[in-house]
Amino acid sequence: MQLSRMDDVAGCRLIFKTVKDLYDFRSEFHKARFHHERKNELDKYDYIKRPKSTGYRGIHDVYSYDVNSTVGRPLKGLLVEIQYRTLIQHAWATSVEVIGFITESQPKFQAGDRRYEHAMALASEILARIYEDVTGPFPDKPDLDVVREFLEVESKVSLMQTLRGLNVANPEISSNRNAILIFPESGALEVRTFRDATAALRALFSLEREMPGTDVVLVRADTTEEVRLAFRNYFTDAQDFIRLIDDGCEKLAGVRRARRTRASSVRGKPRR
Repeated sequence: MQLSRMDDVAGCRLIFKTVKDLYDFRSEFHKARFHHERKNELDKYDYIKRPKSTGYRGIHDVYSYDVNSTVGRPLKGLLVEIQYRTLIQHAWATSVEVIGFITESQPKFQAGDRRYEHAMALASEILARIYEDVTGPFPDKPDLDVVREFLEVESKVSLMQTLRGLNVANPEISSNRNAILIFPESGALEVRTFRDATAALRALFSLEREMPGTDVVLVRADTTEEVRLAFRNYFTDAQDFIRLIDDGCEKLAGVRRARRTRASSVRGKPRR
């Protein structure tokens, strides 16, 4: 593919507490006075209103980069992708990444054992209904059927058991703010920290040359928790997803509460 045709040569991911916060911010962001041009129609990449069959939910905008400086002129016209997610959607998406790391399947790309993909699509439906008052990729399935089908397929591939058994890395990220995460094929995460951003970049380029088959990522954040939140998949940490799914299955299979979407007609055991 030509570089000028790629939607995500550069990207920015924004994570919000609620769907309302997400839509409110995006609406204001579209009014911003900059010259970068949004290339997509408003709802073209709205995967909250129209979730992907894989269960992916979130919203993307694609902008054409505009710059007047001499240095930046060669980059003018390249495309930048803005991703908007809620914390719930982010927990799901990072767990999909974890599955890609620890199994031979890639549900994100619909490759490998399709049972992982189906289990995660059903998990997305559970999270959407319970925590965000909307539906996911299976809007017409009754609540109990969603839970029963998820439990059945995830048990066949031991999805939740595998995620629970992961050794969550607990790196000592100091106040140096710049951290390089090295995720070798052995699966043992290594973290190197740097006080200076230039030194971190120099080390990154060196490591990429030395370890061409290794996932090497440079991140910058103020605290350990901020790094772990934004890059949870590199720590094989699916604890939020596990907690949300455990609670979600219990709530969805138990009492029923009213929903303000077409899912309100879903049949199942009534919720109080």
